[in-house]
Amino acid sequence: MNKQEILEIISRGEDTQNQFKADITSEVSLAQEMVAMSNTRGGKIFIGVTDKGTIAGLTRNDMERLSNLVSNAASQHVKPAINPITTNVSLEEGLITIVEIPLGISKPYMDKDGVIWVKSGADKRKATAREELQRLYQNAGLLHADETLLPEMTIQQDIDEKEFARFFEKEFGETVSEQELSIDKLFTNLNLSKANALNLAAALLFGKNNRFKLPAFSIKCVTYPSEDIHSSAYIDSKDCYGNARELFDDAFAFIQRNLRNIQNGQNVNSIGELEIPKVVLEELLTNAIIHRDYFITAPIRIFVFSNRVEIISPGHLPNNLTVENIKNGNSNMRNPVLSSFATKILPYRGLGNGIRRAIKVYPEIDFIDDRAGNEFRCVIHRRVIKL
Repeated sequence: MNKQEILEIISRGEDTQNQFKADITSEVSLAQEMVAMSNTRGGKIFIGVTDKGTIAGLTRNDMERLSNLVSNAASQHVKPAINPITTNVSLEEGLITIVEIPLGISKPYMDKDGVIWVKSGADKRKATAREELQRLYQNAGLLHADETLLPEMTIQQDIDEKEFARFFEKEFGETVSEQELSIDKLFTNLNLSKANALNLAAALLFGKNNRFKLPAFSIKCVTYPSEDIHSSAYIDSKDCYGNARELFDDAFAFIQRNLRNIQNGQNVNSIGELEIPKVVLEELLTNAIIHRDYFITAPIRIFVFSNRVEIISPGHLPNNLTVENIKNGNSNMRNPVLSSFATKILPYRGLGNGIRRAIKVYPEIDFIDDRAGNEFRCVIHRRVIKL
């Protein structure tokens, strides 16, 4: 970062990733800022710059003192410890120190008192909301939504035993009735229950009352006549409820009936091929069901427009995954139990190649990782069909 870039950042004022301090004397307050940045998006602390954006300047003695203070704060007051990078810069108005805090890979970070801080605009605040804390622990791989226990749901009342029996026989080559273990014990051994309570993965895979017990984990589908969302003008709509297989089947059928079939060189009497290949829709719809953030109580949304199809999943990409990463086949299992069963129930391979396969078959797809809106959007562009 050159001097011009530094001055440009300062001229824009403080924001989530850039904080100004005329001076710092407290390791505790500096550590809190480091924790907040590590837990959010990383950032830079400009020391020697007032919160108004003017250069206060530092002496060489200040810089030596600040170097020790930064080191102590990062190692003694941040848990787990972090490794910030400091850069001393000489501007016309005076010397400043820039402390760069990387985006943390071992979230959640906390101060020495065990308080978790996050950024809120240019300020910081304590993370207190349950959903927010869950996401931080989820990013650290310490907590998975699909392992959340649901004490109000039981095998006897809420599990479709025929659905489970079909899966079991297909997977293990034996019937459930042939087992010496009870179905309760089978669920425990398969990591689908604990202490006689079902987890979310069990309900999502084999639940029969999800419409009433888990209504937020649905798929809402709407087809619009043009390229924009209308409040009342729509062609078709459907709310899909049920377990993972039911959600997939209903949502896939909705998309299929709202797309065109094209002849593509086939006989005029044939039904033709779907304008967007089925394998593309299978891969992206399955990914939405398996990899969405189930700590967010919101439905998957599917919009069919005249020029595109959008599949919108709650939750942005986990951890440090980027759109480029997933295009190259990288993956991060947000819901490991659900993912391990999905290969037997849905058209899902679980190898991180679904996105690559979809793009290879149909390149006209955009992926938008909306971290501000906390959602992931697949935009499949419909090709213009010349008559």
